[in-house]
Amino acid sequence: MKYLRSPIIATTLTLAVVAGLGACTSMTSSSMSEGCEPDHTFPTLKEGTLTVGMTEIPPFSYSRNGEPAGSDVDIVKEFAAANCLEVDFESIGYSAAIPSVENERRDMVIGDFYRTQERSEIVGLSAPLYLDELGVVADEEITTVDQLEGKVVGTVSGYLWVEDMRALLGDDLNVYSSSVELRVDLDAGRLDVAADALGTVVFLFEGSDYQISTLEPDEAIESTVQPAQTNFPYVKGNTEFGQALDAAIEELHSSGRMVEILEANGLQASSADVGEPRLIG
Repeated sequence: MKYLRSPIIATTLTLAVVAGLGACTSMTSSSMSEGCEPDHTFPTLKEGTLTVGMTEIPPFSYSRNGEPAGSDVDIVKEFAAANCLEVDFESIGYSAAIPSVENERRDMVIGDFYRTQERSEIVGLSAPLYLDELGVVADEEITTVDQLEGKVVGTVSGYLWVEDMRALLGDDLNVYSSSVELRVDLDAGRLDVAADALGTVVFLFEGSDYQISTLEPDEAIESTVQPAQTNFPYVKGNTEFGQALDAAIEELHSSGRMVEILEANGLQASSADVGEPRLIG
């Protein structure tokens, strides 16, 4: 099916925004108000402050004009406000994010993280936030897996669909370390199709002449049948924190607020239909 374009404002990205910042930059957001009564009480690494590692993966989490932005940022801000906490957002590279929580240097990390069996063994995993749907970009509308065959396709490493695409396309698949590199080769004509997280392709390609689509369910690429659930990884063993986080996420889903946050960041409302919690692997 063709993706219905959202009203998201087109934003020019630099390589640093999508690929991740080399240095750790801290941005504090105040969520406290006088006389605040928290919905829950739980320990944090720094009293009164939620320390959050923020990866750069728009529109989920990124720095915009020096301020944290994105769907994950919005969710965290509401969680912090409800529990009378300030938020210290620290920009962090994707590969360093999970270790920083495992080693208790941050309370949690954000940025389109999958719920996986491997991660569940070293960090706590929150209740599912939204689904990470696969989006494709090309000069023509691509809606079926069969249409990918015979074309040169590019995608970004780390996603659930990469190995299925590799098995299907072989040498016709090119895997990049960032979405910016992916777009450069698509614009240069070295790729016929770009495949990335749906929210990311809408953010990057909105307003272009390319066709943005999703693929019909096909078992050849499992993530088109059952997209990965995303979550907020947090310090394993901080049970009270995890319970409070899950309660807040459940409330966002039941109240419809999750859909509002997703749509405000250019994501589809259907991404909020997460189903029962499950793990990959």
